[in-house]
Amino acid sequence: MGGDSAEAFVLLAEDRLATKHDIAELKRDMAAMEANLKRDMAAMEVNLKRDMAAMEANLKRDMAAIEANLERDLATLDGKLGTTRAELHKDIETAKVETIKWVIVTGIAILGGMAAINRLVPPPAPVYYHSPAQELRQPVPPPPVPAPAPAR
Repeated sequence: MGGDSAEAFVLLAEDRLATKHDIAELKRDMAAMEANLKRDMAAMEVNLKRDMAAMEANLKRDMAAIEANLERDLATLDGKLGTTRAELHKDIETAKVETIKWVIVTGIAILGGMAAINRLVPPPAPVYYHSPAQELRQPVPPPPVPAPAPAR
């Protein structure tokens, strides 16, 4: 039995324990994996930079197109605003002239109406305040009192 257990232990040790050769092979595999990983990361970095540059160029182009559209729209709106402003000034001037005409016509009509009323309805006769005639006379002095007759 002793031999079987030694063989079982050797088999178990060979199966479960790593040898120097296994460690060296593992280090080689890890170095290869690290190199592959670095190479893949460098390739990904180059691809990302290229994609980012393409996205930046597309964004700049799109922004330039948007800016051009906005400038065109602003120019159109500015033209429309100028036209509207001119039309508004014209309408205001027309309204001023019409208002002045109506004020003048209305004033003339009022004055004509007042003149017609003055002709149809004569004004009342003027009333002057006169003091009664007796108040205008000079006061009459009282008659002189006769002097008493000399005593006899």
